[in-house]
Amino acid sequence: MSSTTDLKQGLTILHKGNPWLIAVAQFVNPGKGSAFTRAKLRQLKTGQVVEHTFKSGEAVELVDVVRTKCQYLYNDGENFNFMDNESYEQFSLDKEAIGDSTKYLVENTECYAMYIDGIPVSIQVPPKMTFKVISAPPGYKGDTATGGSKDATIETGATIKVPLFIEEGDLIMVNTAEGNYVSKG
Repeated sequence: MSSTTDLKQGLTILHKGNPWLIAVAQFVNPGKGSAFTRAKLRQLKTGQVVEHTFKSGEAVELVDVVRTKCQYLYNDGENFNFMDNESYEQFSLDKEAIGDSTKYLVENTECYAMYIDGIPVSIQVPPKMTFKVISAPPGYKGDTATGGSKDATIETGATIKVPLFIEEGDLIMVNTAEGNYVSKG
């Protein structure tokens, strides 16, 4: 058992009888009233994502998850295939088990496989990754009505909001937890 004040990104907890990965955790101390932790959780069995607020001091049960380095190999149309970097054994997971991380999988990406009771249940991509922009409409001078950003498509097919100066062919760093632009290059 652990307290909600210990919750942080990357931990796996037992919530409503199922294992959930904490994708984002934010401790909030409003000044008036009780402190709480706002978390975005992803269920490891179904890929469902929910937001939940934990009261300060609430007890949560941690799930024993074994993380091992693995490498993304390919998508066969139905499943995403990986290789364990230590045992060289291959395994596959469906899109629901991986969730939004599918938007950031490029062949040979190093990531972490998460095992519960010896069975791979999900993967975790690095928190920041670099991608090539394959499509970006031109940004026009003075075009700041939308906050100075535009949509760009990266090599995986995902669409990311980027600053107007980003062009096709540029390399950009993306925060994979939030799905947003971090920097150029």
